[in-house]
Amino acid sequence: MPELPEVEVSRLGLLPFLPGQRIVNVIFRTAKLRHDLPAWLATRLIGLRVNAISRRGKYLLFDCESTAGGGWLILHLGMSGSLRLVRTGTPAQKHDHVDLVFPRTSLRFRDPRRFGTLLWHEGDDVARHPLIAVLGIEPLSPVFDGDWLYAATRRRSAPIKPLLMDSHLVVGIGNIYASESLFRAGISPLRSAQRISRERYRVLVPAIRSTLETAIAAGGSSVRDYVHSDGGAGCFQLSCAVYDRIGEPCPICERPVHCVRQAGRSTFYCPRCQR
Repeated sequence: MPELPEVEVSRLGLLPFLPGQRIVNVIFRTAKLRHDLPAWLATRLIGLRVNAISRRGKYLLFDCESTAGGGWLILHLGMSGSLRLVRTGTPAQKHDHVDLVFPRTSLRFRDPRRFGTLLWHEGDDVARHPLIAVLGIEPLSPVFDGDWLYAATRRRSAPIKPLLMDSHLVVGIGNIYASESLFRAGISPLRSAQRISRERYRVLVPAIRSTLETAIAAGGSSVRDYVHSDGGAGCFQLSCAVYDRIGEPCPICERPVHCVRQAGRSTFYCPRCQR
């Protein structure tokens, strides 16, 4: 699933091209992704100008004249979605489900598994949308620090790694980035969150931030279907220390990397370096 770095890379790739452009046509090639794609949504979008593109967690938020009678287009890439800028009129391929057509280009949403989301929020208060209002803190925001995470986990006995992936607590930290952040901080993914000291949280939060920032600079991770808006692939996964490296030597102690299942997901870690 595309996580915060992949969504942010997608956003950055669109910024030079779409803000200030009006939507001149909308093409739906399927009636439903995760939610229905009603005909009225296409009609509502046509003629609106995209003023800005922001991100909240793993959601891309397109400001379509929200303060001037418009609203917000909310997009989630789902499990396998990706966005590409293509020349208008480029023949659609299998799984190319949505085109937003602009005067100079088209934004194409490809989603093989059709778990993505495309929703409309009328007006300017998108933070109140039910999918957005329940989201946790942004891990790249200045208010996310070790003291905040320490306080937020005082009554949380669950292992720290699944908690980091809980979007109601912290948004956008997927499986790859949780595993890599905990390795950088030297914290076992099996350790109960409430048994981690304030000092260790003050190490973990910068590790999370640096992991995410490094991933964004690397274009994200292309493990399966994810590509950039220009069709290129991310390469962060090539530099992972533990993720998907079961049995390979730890880059610090050279002991084999272990793998366990937590909350239905594979967790990779070094039992010696992470305590």
